Amino acid sequence: MKEPVQKEYPRQLEGEKVPMVRFRDVTKRYGDLVVLDSLDLDVDEGEMVTIIGPSGSGKTTVLRMLMALEKINSGIIYVDGQPMTHMPKNGALTWADEKYLRRQRTNIGMCFQHFNLFPHMTALENCIEAPIQVLVLNKKAAVERAEGLLDMVGMLEKAGEHPSRLSGGQQQRVAIARALAMRPKVLLFDEVTSALDPEVIGEVTQVIRKLVNKHNLTMLMVTHQMGFAREISDRVCFFYDGKIEEQGPPEEIFGAPQSERTQQFLGAVLEAT
Repeated sequence: MKEPVQKEYPRQLEGEKVPMVRFRDVTKRYGDLVVLDSLDLDVDEGEMVTIIGPSGSGKTTVLRMLMALEKINSGIIYVDGQPMTHMPKNGALTWADEKYLRRQRTNIGMCFQHFNLFPHMTALENCIEAPIQVLVLNKKAAVERAEGLLDMVGMLEKAGEHPSRLSGGQQQRVAIARALAMRPKVLLFDEVTSALDPEVIGEVTQVIRKLVNKHNLTMLMVTHQMGFAREISDRVCFFYDGKIEEQGPPEEIFGAPQSERTQQFLGAVLEAT
């Protein structure tokens, strides 16, 4: 890949509020397949944005690129006003190296569909590992932080259990506590309820409701649960064919969508439920 160089950051307009997350002209391709096509997206500090759309529309790719798990082909991503995908070098911006990405990634927490807990560690150990190893937090402080977060998600009494002894809903709540233990500025949820049995989905959605209501976290969520998205989101983005087809407040997207593609998608999803 030819290394793009930008002479300076794109200028902010005078008085413009800098968003917590900014995608500018971001494109992602796999060979000839364009997964995201010149994406522009701003997410303000404290905003909860939900991404919906059909399979293959680029939803999860947005989260993976923001977490630096996928490399973009062009454009630039910023987090809290600082470039995520690029780094300053000799007065210009060039592709970020792994050391820079590791440092920037500490600002972002991600909760995955299949939990991704370390199976050989207890719930508590899962929550203290990264703060100790990455943030160089001492063990006592890491344990205190982890116990507080496990208590918040209703899992403190299971702190000594390994993932194999926890239900799917319990594992996902531990995964949320683990992500929060890094004190991220941005928290990402990738289909966190889709691998769960229906009777335990409420356990996880209740934790997310609590985060939205009581913490000023910036959050992006990919979900197929339209009712939950409508209830919890500040803004909903409908993705289609690698672009944002339509976006707006949930009452507009779900109540009076303007795009025919949005109407067709929501009609099919709601009919299937």
